[in-house]
Amino acid sequence: MSTITTNSATETEALGAQLAERLEPGDVVVLSGEVGAGKTTLIRGACRALGIEGPITSPTFTIGHRYAGGRLPVSHLDLYRLEGLEGEDPALLDDYLAADAVAFIEWPAVAAPELTGRATIAVRLGHAGGDSRTIELPAASRRK
Repeated sequence: MSTITTNSATETEALGAQLAERLEPGDVVVLSGEVGAGKTTLIRGACRALGIEGPITSPTFTIGHRYAGGRLPVSHLDLYRLEGLEGEDPALLDDYLAADAVAFIEWPAVAAPELTGRATIAVRLGHAGGDSRTIELPAASRRK
């Protein structure tokens, strides 16, 4: 793991763009961190680098967004409101975890059983005061 400190939303988005360079179809980026730690900001930077235009916002109240028109289709899930997948549609995540797309999952613990066997990249974000964030990314290895 390498830990990087960003000092603005622009720097966090730029780090997301660097992450996007490593992504391939089927990859799942799982992002953890407190509310407001910059998860969606990092995802926005990755989406821009992948060629996605238009607003990139957190899907907290809709569970997920899908974006097309870039180098790869992108799925963006926010599972914050879910306590678990029991009682949910068993196929809830299937459409978002497509083999030809990249998926970003905020609050991924809920989805852990569904991610078994998938190529995941774990990212952890934290507050570092003001607009600064610490971001832990896998170092040399592309996949976890």
